[in-house]
Amino acid sequence: MKNMLRLHTDKIIAEIEGQIGWITFNNPTKRNALSLEIWEALGSVLAEYQGHADVRVVVMKGAGDKAFVSGADISEFEKQRQNAAAAEHYANVSGHANKMLYELDKPLVAMIHGFCVGGGLGVALGADVRFATPDSKFGIPAAKLGLGYSFEGMKMLADLVGPSNAKDILFSGRLLDASEALSIGLVNQIVPAEELETAVREYATVVAGNAPLTVKSFKAGIREALKDPDRRDLVKLNEMIRHCFNSQDYAEGRKAFMEKRRPVFTGK
Repeated sequence: MKNMLRLHTDKIIAEIEGQIGWITFNNPTKRNALSLEIWEALGSVLAEYQGHADVRVVVMKGAGDKAFVSGADISEFEKQRQNAAAAEHYANVSGHANKMLYELDKPLVAMIHGFCVGGGLGVALGADVRFATPDSKFGIPAAKLGLGYSFEGMKMLADLVGPSNAKDILFSGRLLDASEALSIGLVNQIVPAEELETAVREYATVVAGNAPLTVKSFKAGIREALKDPDRRDLVKLNEMIRHCFNSQDYAEGRKAFMEKRRPVFTGK
């Protein structure tokens, strides 16, 4: 049974199903292009899922079968980004949502079907794991539009696919097919379209069934590893690891192993 969150827009649908929080970009007539109201809603939903004790995994997807997110809604630019002040407001709103993507301490999965381009690929880069269909397309066409691209976005891309591949994607602005995206590590798995949601749901269910404190420490640890050494907070990370060993879940894990049964973790 799904519990739908009430939002100020219908351009994002947020539903909680058991331990999975779903986020659907719901702008199919524009291939789920990102508008200002979508950015605002995305930040709100991520904040809600961050603080929701029942949500252990978050999945993002696009409505329809044409796109995950095709990029920014350029038709809004004349109104929402027509000058420096408006562009700054837009950047603050989208920046907040991207910050929430980066700071979410729960596993985040992107379920990609179709186009995943520009800001859409930027959103997908914020996920921890990416599933895609064979017909999915990836790219960042900023150089074809004369846009500037954020340092954070460039770093996330370079961390994921390496600097040479990142330069190729950014310099050329070309579209990559799913097989090339898989070969450079841009996506984790390619799944036939008719099996995509089932595969993602099964994966999210497996992750949600694992010990939440341990999974959280893994995500935090890899995040620290990607930082410059002088910016790493290893004291906080080591405290998270100690907390795992002192947790009720660790005791449950040991007991379940001895009793040859599946553990039931509570995140405590």
